[in-house]
Amino acid sequence: MKVLHMTTYDSGGSGRAASRLNQGLQAIGVASQVLVQAKSTDDKTVIAPATKLGKGLAQIKPFLSRLPLSFYPQRDNTPYNICWLPDTVHSQVKQLNPDVINLHWIGDGYLDVKTIAKFNKPIVWTLHDMWAFTGGCHYSQNCNRYIDSCGACPQLHSQKHRDLSRSQWQRKVQAWKGSNLTLVSPSEWLAKCAQTSSVFQHVPLEVIPNGLDLSRYKPVNRQIAREFLNLPQAKQLILFGAERSTLDKRKGFHLLQLTLQNLSRLSSWRDRVELVVFGSSQPDNQIDLGFKSHYLGRLRDDISLSLIYAATDVFIAPSLEDNLPNTVMEAMACGIPCIAFNIGGMPEMIEHQKNGYLAQPYNVDDLVQGIIWILEDEQRHQELSYYARNKVEKEFTLETQARRYLSLFHKILKR
Repeated sequence: MKVLHMTTYDSGGSGRAASRLNQGLQAIGVASQVLVQAKSTDDKTVIAPATKLGKGLAQIKPFLSRLPLSFYPQRDNTPYNICWLPDTVHSQVKQLNPDVINLHWIGDGYLDVKTIAKFNKPIVWTLHDMWAFTGGCHYSQNCNRYIDSCGACPQLHSQKHRDLSRSQWQRKVQAWKGSNLTLVSPSEWLAKCAQTSSVFQHVPLEVIPNGLDLSRYKPVNRQIAREFLNLPQAKQLILFGAERSTLDKRKGFHLLQLTLQNLSRLSSWRDRVELVVFGSSQPDNQIDLGFKSHYLGRLRDDISLSLIYAATDVFIAPSLEDNLPNTVMEAMACGIPCIAFNIGGMPEMIEHQKNGYLAQPYNVDDLVQGIIWILEDEQRHQELSYYARNKVEKEFTLETQARRYLSLFHKILKR
């Protein structure tokens, strides 16, 4: 069995998930590799362009791929991808000759949508967001036009039905019609979205959650972790973090700000709590978050991340939309209770008031109550921590994920 994963980067949420699955499959004896547009790790099984030309193209392709968006100057500042650039990936794949191709996230100019149909191999596509079945957005923001045919895209601020989103939707439908394609969704929520879409409504789909190496993400002595990171010992620490954590509106930083400001107005909590942020550096202009804040910047390695989780008391993920975020799973594996809105794939990880807290969607006051409920009682906090770790041990191990993928690959090859 030779498996080739394809993803634009080996960093970021989807890139890390693909790399982890690659490692998980190798651990159970599968010949697995990852083909990327740009490489940031030293993993020898991750293959990237080796020539100066290839590396140069990898740097400029993300910019070139976004050129069509310049016709929509009023568009939202949200991720939007158009896969239209010619590529040479087909020849690389042919040379590697895998039995199965596992696509992950392929934006920023990595693949033209038409290339996928040329692979002539069974394809498993792991969905990390909604992009594969929309006209270009990563998350629809409650727009359901992908169910039909996109067009008049709210994120492009377009009033025309035959706009860029419609043309990209059409290219996907035409390019992938009749392809040997099977979808995998990490969450039940995203699976339902894909199955209602006009692009994938008749495509086979399985739900396989992402997995973690629990020897890397595990509870660590909190005092030692804080000492190592130079964080205060006498405070209760709230953790928030993600890729572009303070810049991507979908991650809910603006709601976190309101939540913490409201919490700080309660006299009994004013001097009790501090905030830790990763995925973003200290802003030039000070942001009023109600409490002293520690910005740890962008982190890429598992050791640093697991240490940060272990140093804190609660992780908050106020996302407006999300699939099955790595950060929540990682925090839970480290025994850290999590707070999130009851949206997307969050309830598939967080069990309300058993291993964390699910707030009513976009209700800032309920987020405040969640923080208080988790932090006010030490014994309750210990129980939540135990069940957070227990949930991951039961449902989200890397070996479980890898074996479920291997079973799917075998089933596909027998068709």
